[in-house]
Amino acid sequence: MEWSTLLCAKRMRGGYYTAKNPAEDLRSEFEKDYHRIIGSASFRRLQDKTQVFPLDKSDFIRTRLTHSLEVSSFAKSLGQNIGQKILGQGMDPGFTVQMKEDICHILQCAGLIHDIGNPPFGHFGELAIREWFKRNLKNLVFFGKPVEEILEPQMKEDFYHFEGNAQALRLVTKLHYLVDENGMNLTCALLDTIVKYPVSSIGIHQSSGNIKDAKMGYYYADQKIYEAVSRETGSYSNRHPLTYILEAADDLAYSTADIEDAFVKGYISYHMLERELEKLEQEDADKAGIKKTRQNHIPQEFQALEKLRHYYRRGMEKGVWNPESYAVKNWLVRLQGFLINSATDGFTSHYGQIMRGEYTRSLFQGTVGGRLMEMLGNLAYEIVFCSNDIYKMEIAEGVILDFLMDKLVDAVLYYDTEKKPTSMDKRVVSFISDNYMNAYHHQAKGKSEAEKLYLRLLLVTDYVCGMTDSYAKRLYQELNGIA
Repeated sequence: MEWSTLLCAKRMRGGYYTAKNPAEDLRSEFEKDYHRIIGSASFRRLQDKTQVFPLDKSDFIRTRLTHSLEVSSFAKSLGQNIGQKILGQGMDPGFTVQMKEDICHILQCAGLIHDIGNPPFGHFGELAIREWFKRNLKNLVFFGKPVEEILEPQMKEDFYHFEGNAQALRLVTKLHYLVDENGMNLTCALLDTIVKYPVSSIGIHQSSGNIKDAKMGYYYADQKIYEAVSRETGSYSNRHPLTYILEAADDLAYSTADIEDAFVKGYISYHMLERELEKLEQEDADKAGIKKTRQNHIPQEFQALEKLRHYYRRGMEKGVWNPESYAVKNWLVRLQGFLINSATDGFTSHYGQIMRGEYTRSLFQGTVGGRLMEMLGNLAYEIVFCSNDIYKMEIAEGVILDFLMDKLVDAVLYYDTEKKPTSMDKRVVSFISDNYMNAYHHQAKGKSEAEKLYLRLLLVTDYVCGMTDSYAKRLYQELNGIA
């Protein structure tokens, strides 16, 4: 793969756009992408979508919007670091200063939209939609024939492996039906960067050992768009190199932010984090055959435990009101800086493999940073995600999503067919936004009945994924007569 094609500024509508009067607009095409994104309704809706804590009343706890802003910031920083290393170390003779600038702008935009397709209620929302289809698709009947027998294998697998990443590509390329069917009409380089898993639902191979095969990256309905984009960038079935950087920024953001949010909510304490770091340091010492003592511990690039205690002591010396909070928050900021350097090294040290499409792991795998992130992820999972509080919220969220899926699928099953809809179905279909309906009608033109049926089921997931947490809850309450 070559940067000259990977940084493709072509758009689906109109090819390479050339301004009539360049002096009036000095922005690059990738900078224009940024303004298209932040002005979109879908981006604004992220302010009312769950990151970890659904419908939280606190203005401190992160939403999908604040998470996306953080990922955008980290991704741009990583782009600056990596681009400078490629230039400074002469790693690629064809790499230019302008390419470094373009990379930063693309990554900044990719961070903003990497979660834009996620449904309400966070990752649990994705799971709830997948499980709804696994339970119910086999029971759906269309004109006397089981829906499972009508749909092609890839169509069925799209629903069984429903994925917010695939929905993001669909949303920005088709569902913003404002000017025409090209959605936001973003650049090919940006679109390719957000496809974390460049395989279809029938190409998933979780045991392959290659990270790109772990999940679905695009739907059957959007396969031609992905193939066109990847041809333009020259990545084809490989991950775009910037995707590794975007993924590292995402991992970095949520692994540290989840701990901070959990600390603020009272799930995790300073002493709990200290104990986990002690365990991690002892494990590393045991592996190295060194008995850990206070004076004799494993030297590391980032001495996590010592730094946490250092910030606690500093907080005590400064007389801050809560030295534990001071320590945890400052430690996380310091850790983020270390992880940025770790991901930078991960990319540059595997640069050749990445550019050949041969690298199969995350940028953090096998590093000290990766071990720390794994520890933080396990801590958040065990203490927060598996807590009774979160389980109770998720059960309520599951009830909401199951109800909405039941109502919407029943209503759209025979929509756009010769069968006359019931008065109830007409009312339910009327809730779906004009944007999504226009997109459906455009995509369904000239298609077979099986494809139309598939697109109507996608119409349901399109609508549900466009909902905010509050809207989904409110619609459920209104349809059930709950005041």
